[in-house]
Amino acid sequence: MTQTTTTARPAPKAAVTLTPSAEARIAELMSKAPEDAIGVKLSTPRRGCSGLAYSVDYVTTEARFDEKIETPGGTFYIDGASVLYLIGSVMDWREDDFTAGFVFENPNAKGACGCGESFMV
Repeated sequence: MTQTTTTARPAPKAAVTLTPSAEARIAELMSKAPEDAIGVKLSTPRRGCSGLAYSVDYVTTEARFDEKIETPGGTFYIDGASVLYLIGSVMDWREDDFTAGFVFENPNAKGACGCGESFMV
């Protein structure tokens, strides 16, 4: 008789780490979300000078390969096709007198355009 042993593994880390400020912004967005929104989704569509851009939008359906992160203020999704570009990233929300927006520290980005609108991997 063969004996098998199973080893408990820790839950996998999320591809993106959200700062408390980003989580608070997601909660604020979800408090004003359209009725059919189930969460907020981060994706990296092709656009801009460098090829890829960050896009955060409401989502109404859960896609099969999206990564799902439960936050205190609502569900945050990462587009399944974008995960490889985002592994190890930190997403923050920053506001000052002149601008407000999500800011990404992405170790996979090899460069960015001059205006900061897009990045390349």
